[in-house]
Amino acid sequence: MSGVVVTDPPKAAAEDVEALAGYGVATISEAMGRTGLLGPGIRPVQQGVRVAGTAVTVLSWPGDNLMIHAAVEQCGEGDVLVVTTTSPSTDGMFGELFATALRRRGVRGLVIDAGIRDTQELREMGFAAWSRAVSAQGTVKATGGSVNVPVAVDGQVIRPGDVIVADDDGVVVVPREKARRTAEASEARENKEAASRAAFVEGQLGLDRYGLREKLRRLGVVYQSYDEYAAGDRS
Repeated sequence: MSGVVVTDPPKAAAEDVEALAGYGVATISEAMGRTGLLGPGIRPVQQGVRVAGTAVTVLSWPGDNLMIHAAVEQCGEGDVLVVTTTSPSTDGMFGELFATALRRRGVRGLVIDAGIRDTQELREMGFAAWSRAVSAQGTVKATGGSVNVPVAVDGQVIRPGDVIVADDDGVVVVPREKARRTAEASEARENKEAASRAAFVEGQLGLDRYGLREKLRRLGVVYQSYDEYAAGDRS
């Protein structure tokens, strides 16, 4: 497997990344029309942490972390390293030593569609990571791959410079050219949810706020007393 290391790819504007950092993964995905999620299999190794940054992408051979070493040189302040493999792998391709090098370069976190290890050390040093698996299985450094090329995780294409936002709910990718309007749509959605939250605190029901009673009626859902239901009256 040959490969390429692409240098200095275009990136989303830093101010747009910071704007997106203020919103959760679920809000951002909803604001993009329920798109961008990397899937439920990519899970955090810590809790209560949210990161947002620009993607530096890696395409590696399974069980081989050579290209992660090559990618470290391409990482800088505000980046998130995104690692995938050419076929499924759960080997522990990333650990505390990589995190130490990346943190020195200002990298905000890791998303890896493979295995990770040294999770206790990562939590203790405050390096945020999301992975497909946790595994102590080691790797080799033997096969070429690519850095800063488009990669895919669960059908979602991630390009270098796209925005990655990750929290306890998972990971979402925002195309770099859509970062500004996605941040604006996320703000609008959060404002709408704040109004609904206030209404629910006052006792309003979602059935009424969202006009769902009429939908239930159109779907043929009926209300019955317990006695009517127990008697078998399904009219």
